[in-house]
Amino acid sequence: MSYDEARLAVEALVPMKSDRAALEKSGFNPDKHPNTTRLTHADVARRFLPSAILKREDLDAGIVLCLESRDACHGLDIVGAKIAKQRKGSFWADFFNFQRRTETTGWRFNAVVLMVDDLVVYRSVSGQPAIDEKESTRNPLGPFQDIGPPALTNAAPIK
Repeated sequence: MSYDEARLAVEALVPMKSDRAALEKSGFNPDKHPNTTRLTHADVARRFLPSAILKREDLDAGIVLCLESRDACHGLDIVGAKIAKQRKGSFWADFFNFQRRTETTGWRFNAVVLMVDDLVVYRSVSGQPAIDEKESTRNPLGPFQDIGPPALTNAAPIK
């Protein structure tokens, strides 16, 4: 599954119309999908209850309905990712820790689906559709870079 496929699957859920069967049909069965956290009413309350900045009237109607439903309110926090890390550059420079270059590519996906009984009342999607990170570290002393004062404190004083 790609980021766009996951996003479209969650966005296809229509609040106040879709049910748990529609959620499972779109590929998000909470019993089989890895990295899915079941949210209880208390979890939903902690996540969405109004704070000093956010007022109750600022919340989506589905969130309010879920909070008012108490024990019938539950949700899913779905996390998905496809990350690939690849080392680039000279094998010997990397092996002896002189220079390491790592390229990270892929995507991360997050979705929250709230339900009252089996009716979807709220859904949201977030994440990173494209990850392209490059990391480079240089150690001029190579394998000796990390040798420092802690290694020398146990040595006998020079006379």
